[in-house]
Amino acid sequence: MKLELIRTYYPEGANGEILFGGRLMMYTIELPWKNNQAGVSCIPEGQYELTNRWSPKFGRHLQILNVPGREYILIHPANEALRELKGCIAPVRLLTGAGKGICSRKALKTLMGLVGSALDRHEKVFITIKSKPYESA
Repeated sequence: MKLELIRTYYPEGANGEILFGGRLMMYTIELPWKNNQAGVSCIPEGQYELTNRWSPKFGRHLQILNVPGREYILIHPANEALRELKGCIAPVRLLTGAGKGICSRKALKTLMGLVGSALDRHEKVFITIKSKPYESA
């Protein structure tokens, strides 16, 4: 299974769209790009494998594997990147500003329904993160 995360960068955070088969599934929020510094930056663009993860805090969620120079990068619920994220990605139903969104737990549940079932079938799941193409006026 292959997902795409298409980012738009802002000083306050990165907003994204998760696509599956070219269709928009949900939005994402992340910290702004600060040269991949742990705890304060979103992760570099590239292709990453996803795996299941469980914790008491988030329940069932996803971990992004093999992020250069980083550990335990997760996809978990959050509605405000600067306040709630330390380099992870949060799915949201609706973007409300740069690095801000709403209904993150519902968005994660939707994502886990898609990705979790593939992982349960022992399929490999990858996400490719890239920038939104420049659009001229």
